Amino acid sequence: MKHIIRTALIVLMIFGLFGCSQKEPFVVKVYEVTDSGSAFEDNELVTMVKYYKMSDGTWKTDQHSYQYRLEITGRMGGAANDSTFIFLSNTNDITFEQAWKASGFSSSMEDYFKEEDAKFVALK
Repeated sequence: MKHIIRTALIVLMIFGLFGCSQKEPFVVKVYEVTDSGSAFEDNELVTMVKYYKMSDGTWKTDQHSYQYRLEITGRMGGAANDSTFIFLSNTNDITFEQAWKASGFSSSMEDYFKEEDAKFVALK
């Protein structure tokens, strides 16, 4: 009888340890790179970099993890339509001007983010 009780307590302790352990986040959704040909014509979101939505609410590329996914919309000077830039970022205060420059429209390297701080992943 003591052996059964002792075994039961050990099993309960093991289950308790597993239940209290920190679980690794897992991928909830994958955003694959899209074919940009027809998507631009249809004004759909074009994904340039494969990225992932994680179970803990963070976002990830194959190289870095980010706290936020930002959709930054505005109109560039003289454009007929608004543009939306999607960034994965560890800061949530990227302006539209910073976004369009950092998405490849600037010739100054100072306008681009360090990849561990923010990553341009999609455009609409």
